[in-house]
Amino acid sequence: MSEENKKTLQVYQKKAKTYIINNIEHDKLEPIKSKKKREKLEKLIKDSFASLPKNSKLFEIGSADGVNAKFMDSLGYNVTASDIADGFLDEIKKQNIRVIKFNALEDNFTTKYNGIFCWRVFVHFTKEDAIRVIEKVYEALEENGVFVFNAINREIKKTNNEWVDFDGEYHLGAERFYNYFTEIELNNIINSTKFKIEKFYKEGGENENKWLVYVLRKGGAFK
Repeated sequence: MSEENKKTLQVYQKKAKTYIINNIEHDKLEPIKSKKKREKLEKLIKDSFASLPKNSKLFEIGSADGVNAKFMDSLGYNVTASDIADGFLDEIKKQNIRVIKFNALEDNFTTKYNGIFCWRVFVHFTKEDAIRVIEKVYEALEENGVFVFNAINREIKKTNNEWVDFDGEYHLGAERFYNYFTEIELNNIINSTKFKIEKFYKEGGENENKWLVYVLRKGGAFK
C-alpha cells in the first residue's frame, strides 16, 4: 500500500461525513445535471452486469455513501458494499445493505464474486496500487465475472499526479492524492492480466474525455 493512498485514506476516515454532506450540496447546485449523471451511471451499472443472472454476487470497492450499492441491490443482485472509513460504513448501514470494512490494497477477498464495481476509487491509486487491485480483483472473480472501474484521464491534466483539496462544496480541509492514467497505460496493465476489455469509453468534463471507463471480463464464454 502506497504512502499516498495511506494518507488519503486517513483523510476520508476523518472527513467521511463532511464528504457525504458536500456531495449532497453539490447535487443541489445543478439538480437537473446531477439527475442526468445519476441516470447515466445507473444505466452503465445495469448494462455492465446485464449478462449476470439475478442474485449473482456483486461486490463494491469504496462504496462511500452506498448509493451505487443500493441501486445494484434494487436490480436483484446479492450485493456486498465496502469501505475503509467508519463514517461511510455508518451511512451504508442505514440503507440496509450488507457492508464490510475492506481495504482493497491490504485485505484479501474471502469469497468469489460474479461482479465487482469500483467507481472513482482509482483516482487515489498509484500505478503500483492499480496493478495490485486489478490483479486481486481478477482472482476474486468467478469465471466470466465482470469488473467495472474508472480513472481520470491524464490527457486532460498538466501533471501525472497531485495533492488537492478543492474549493467550494468539495472542500474537505485536507489534501488528497490524485493520480491520473493514460488509456495506453491502463490498457497495458489490463493486458498483463487475463482480463478481456469488453467495453471502453470516455466521459465527463467539457469534452467528454475526463474519465476512462472500463468494463472487463474474466475469461470464459460470453453469455
